[in-house]
Amino acid sequence: MDSNEVVNGTPTGHKKIFGLLGAGLAIALAGDGYLVMRSNDLQERIARNENGAQVQLAKLNQATSALRQDQEEKLDSIAREVKVVSDTANTGIKKTRSEVQRHNEELARKLAEQNEQAAKFQDSTTTQFTAFNSNVDGVKANVETVKANVEGVKADVASTQSELAKTGADLKRVMGDMGVMGGLVATNSKDLETLRALGERNYFEFDLSKQQGNKRVGDIMLTLKKADTKHNKFNLDVMADDKRLEKKDKTINEPVQLYVGGSTQPYEIVVNTVTKDRITGYLATPKMKTARR
Repeated sequence: MDSNEVVNGTPTGHKKIFGLLGAGLAIALAGDGYLVMRSNDLQERIARNENGAQVQLAKLNQATSALRQDQEEKLDSIAREVKVVSDTANTGIKKTRSEVQRHNEELARKLAEQNEQAAKFQDSTTTQFTAFNSNVDGVKANVETVKANVEGVKADVASTQSELAKTGADLKRVMGDMGVMGGLVATNSKDLETLRALGERNYFEFDLSKQQGNKRVGDIMLTLKKADTKHNKFNLDVMADDKRLEKKDKTINEPVQLYVGGSTQPYEIVVNTVTKDRITGYLATPKMKTARR
């Protein structure tokens, strides 16, 4: 043992113990302070976390509420649309049923009318058939009468044809101014009617004066240039197929001939009378125009 430890009768070890205790107390107090600080810091963190959690929870609640409201609005909109579609469908079904019913009623009415008309037609047909059968004998008698009348008409036609042939034999064929033997020549109105009855050609009468200038006869144009009453001669211009032909010093009842449209048969102009500045006669044209080869 050191001599200093027992100089004053107080052991030196007690100081060490007190020193150690003081140091331990200081350490303990420092640890308590640190713990207090950590506890405070932890509490602040917990408070911040709680606040953050509350904020997030509030946001979540707000979002959930907004989502619920949006879904409710969509559901309400869908419900309204479904109701509109349902109402429209019900209206359409009602309208369709009404139209079908009206159509069926119309068909039934028309069918009844047709049945009624068919019955009336059948009754009328039966009546007419009965009347027809009752008149058959009368019709047969009328047929016999018609046959007799036909025989009489045939006899009249044969007689008329015989007279026409005889009259036609009295008419003469005259050589035309183009050296072609023409058709039968009529010298008066009676002869012209006979030619029409024979039906060999088409006939167009004309009365042409010098003052008239151009005059259409049939499908040609005639212009009287000169009328010589002393010698029964005349000069005539003829317009056909856009061509003008001069026919000079022609005599009455002489066929003045020209070919029109390439026909194999000539047109014939026959003048029956010549007076001062005036002629009368007719134009004879073929029944059918056949082009010359």
